[in-house]
Amino acid sequence: MIKVIKPLKHGKLLFVLLIQIGFFYSCVPTKELIVANKDLPENYAQQLTDSVNSAQLKWKDFFEDEYLVALIDTALANNQELRIMMQQIDVAQNEVKARKGEYLPFIDYGVSAEVEKVGEYTRNGAVEKNLDVKEGEEFPEPLTDYSAGLFATWELDVWKKLRNSKKAAALEYLSTIEGKNFMVTRLIAEIAQSYYELIALDNQLAIIEQNLELQGNALKMVRLQKEAARATELAVKRFEAEVAKNKSHKFEVQQEIVEMENKLNFLVGRQPQPINRNAEDFIETKINAINAGIPSQILLNRPDIRQAEFELEAAKLNIKVARANFYPSIGLKAGVGLQAFKPKYLTQTPESLLYSAVGDIVGPLINRNAIKADYNTANSKQIQAVYEYEKAILSGYIEVVNMLSKIENLKKSYVLKEEQVEALTASIDLSTRLFQSARIEYIEVLLTQREALESKMELVETKKDQLLANINVYQALGGGWN
Repeated sequence: MIKVIKPLKHGKLLFVLLIQIGFFYSCVPTKELIVANKDLPENYAQQLTDSVNSAQLKWKDFFEDEYLVALIDTALANNQELRIMMQQIDVAQNEVKARKGEYLPFIDYGVSAEVEKVGEYTRNGAVEKNLDVKEGEEFPEPLTDYSAGLFATWELDVWKKLRNSKKAAALEYLSTIEGKNFMVTRLIAEIAQSYYELIALDNQLAIIEQNLELQGNALKMVRLQKEAARATELAVKRFEAEVAKNKSHKFEVQQEIVEMENKLNFLVGRQPQPINRNAEDFIETKINAINAGIPSQILLNRPDIRQAEFELEAAKLNIKVARANFYPSIGLKAGVGLQAFKPKYLTQTPESLLYSAVGDIVGPLINRNAIKADYNTANSKQIQAVYEYEKAILSGYIEVVNMLSKIENLKKSYVLKEEQVEALTASIDLSTRLFQSARIEYIEVLLTQREALESKMELVETKKDQLLANINVYQALGGGWN
C-alpha cells in the first residue's frame, strides 16, 4: 500500500505520481483479445440472393388464424416464464444504476454522542484536569463529546474502471432484453406448433372415426358372407380385431388431444379449459411462402445472436476493469461539521467548527495474486464469450439451412402422399366389390383399409410437418419477437 501523507510541493508531488504510475504501468500484464469470426456465406444453398426477409414480418402478420393469434396474445401477457424474465430485466437495469452511482461522490451525514473517562495520569487526563475551557469552568468528568456533520468520499475514476464497469452492466442489461426477445420467439413458435399439432390430432381422430364406419360396414358384409358360406369365421375374427384395434387407437388420440390442450393452457398461463380452434379444412391450410433473405441478416434479426454479441462486448470491458485493478486508486475524503463536549457549545462557531480534507493514492505492491487471478479469469471469460458468439452464429445458420431444405423436401413428399391417399381411397371400394364377387380374399380388403387409414394419417402428419417447418424457419430467421 502506498499512501501520500505529508504535504509535498507541487513539483515533487507530480514527480512522485509519475514514478508510481510508470512503475505500476510497467508491471501490468497484457493479453491480446481474440476476435470472433462472423463470416457467413453470401446466400443460402439453392436460394436466390434477395434481401427480402420473412423475419421482418410481425408475428400477427405471419399467423392468420384468429384463434392462434388470440392464444399468443394471452400468452405474452400471462406466461410465467416471460414474467420471470421481465424481473431479470429489472434486476439488470438496477445494476446499471448501482454501478453508475459508484463513480459519483458519496456524501453521508452523521450525528454522534460519546462519553469517555480517562486516567488522570495520562496526557489527556492531565490536560483536562489543569486547563479550563472558560474562566472558572473545567472539563466535565467524565468527558462527553457531541458532533454532527457531513462527510464526502470520492474515488477519482482516472483509469475508467468504474465507467467501464457501468458500461459492462449496461451491455448485460441489453443482453437480458435480447434474452427476453429470444424467449418470446420460442414461446410464440411453441404455441403455434402445439396449436397445429392439436388440430392435426383432431383430424386424425376424424379419420379414425370415418375408418371405423367403413370397417363396421365391412364387418357386417363379412358376417353376411359367412352366413352364406362364402367366408369363414377367421375372416370375421380378423375384421373384429381390426375394429377393436382402431377403437383403442381412438382413445389414445383422445388422450393426446387432452394433453395437448393442457400444454397450450400452461403456455398461455391459465387453468385447463377447452381450446378454441378451427380444425376444419386442415389439409387445405395454406402454407405461406418463406423469404430467407441473406445469411448475414441473422446477425441482426436473431435475438440469441445479438444476446451473445452483447455478452462478448461486456466481457471485453470486464477485462479493462480487471486490468485497472493493477493501477493505484486515487481517493478524496472531506468532512465538515460541529463538535463540542457540551451541546450548548455546538452552536458557537468558529470554536466548535471542524473540517478535514484528505487525498490518498493506494495501489497493490506485494502479493498481487488475487488481482492477477481476476484478470486471467476475465480474459478466459472473454474467450468463452467469443466461442459462445461463434456457436450462436453457426447454430443459427445451420438451423435456417436445415429448415429451408426440410420445407422443400416436405413439399415434394406431400404431393406424393396425396397421390397415395387418392389411390388407396379408390382401392377400398374396388376391393370391397371384388370381395363380394369372390374374386379376392378377405385379407386383401383388410390390408387395403389398413393402408388407406395409414396413408391418410401420414398425409395429416406431413401437412402438420409443413406448418411446423414454416414456423421453425420463421423463428430461425429471427422472426416473432418484434
